[in-house]
Amino acid sequence: MLFRRTLRSSAAALALLLPFAAACGGNAKADSSSGSVTLKVGATGWKVEEAVLRFAHLDDTPYKVKWNVFQGGDQQLQAIRAGALDLASSSEIPPVFAAADGRPNFKVVAVQRGSTLNQEVVVPKASKVTDIAGLKGKKVGYVQNTTAHYFLYELLKRAGLKWSDIDAKPLLPNDGLAALNGGSIDAFASYGTSIITAHQQGARTVGSGADILSGNFLWSARDSVLKSPARKAAVADLIARITKAYAYVRDGHEAAFAKVISANTHQPVAQAQSDLVAQQRQRPTQARTVGDDTIASQQKVADAFTELGALKQHLDVKSFWTTALDADLEKAL
Repeated sequence: MLFRRTLRSSAAALALLLPFAAACGGNAKADSSSGSVTLKVGATGWKVEEAVLRFAHLDDTPYKVKWNVFQGGDQQLQAIRAGALDLASSSEIPPVFAAADGRPNFKVVAVQRGSTLNQEVVVPKASKVTDIAGLKGKKVGYVQNTTAHYFLYELLKRAGLKWSDIDAKPLLPNDGLAALNGGSIDAFASYGTSIITAHQQGARTVGSGADILSGNFLWSARDSVLKSPARKAAVADLIARITKAYAYVRDGHEAAFAKVISANTHQPVAQAQSDLVAQQRQRPTQARTVGDDTIASQQKVADAFTELGALKQHLDVKSFWTTALDADLEKAL
């Protein structure tokens, strides 16, 4: 059974952490009773990573994890910059802007391949807009410095439009939904649970980022984390556990996990299951180590934002990538 193999793999990952236990006291936030490592980790929308680990019985980490929910990966990277998070998960875009000042205090340490579904431009049910070209002259909300910013720009280009052809309004996901429903914007580019909710409220899709986005979601760790062998090993173990948890879900447990998703996103269980199956079929959620191809993929995105004018000058993204986690992650996976 896959689950038994997962437990054996997790035991191996635990063994990876043991040599560093003695190092925890000086570099990690200590628990008063055990001196264990504590990782402050970001999540977008809801604590799906925490939920999938619990569902797959892989939440028994030998270190503590404090999950923090944000509306977007951009906010997670802001928290990293402020020292409020140890580990952030995001698309390729937020680290670009977080590093744009040339003083990032983090490194991209791993890539998690994931679905690009539910990345859409939506309009109200009664809207006369039927495609991206119809957005010319319209007020279009978007989540700034995220996938929504990027795929909206690319969709406009494909439709023969410039960014200046729309009245672009940067909004957070929840604010964008309210603006769409209230009629203060004509369309909204967003992702994840905000798109699910928009459809529940009758919104229609006029454009999708599914075939534009790479599906590379990045794990970014604060530099101080990488200086501690114990914390670095814990990060590798956590990322690997999430990969194994999704493998467990795909091993015949989609229907059961769909109930967990439904309870947290307030969508019907059948819809949650349909979306989950489609997402895992499109691109199974799984981690991989840093590679030249993943760096090149983010460089393409950064160059697009330079072209748009959102970045004031060329940014060499490889300056904030590192292979420092590769060995630990390969052992943990």
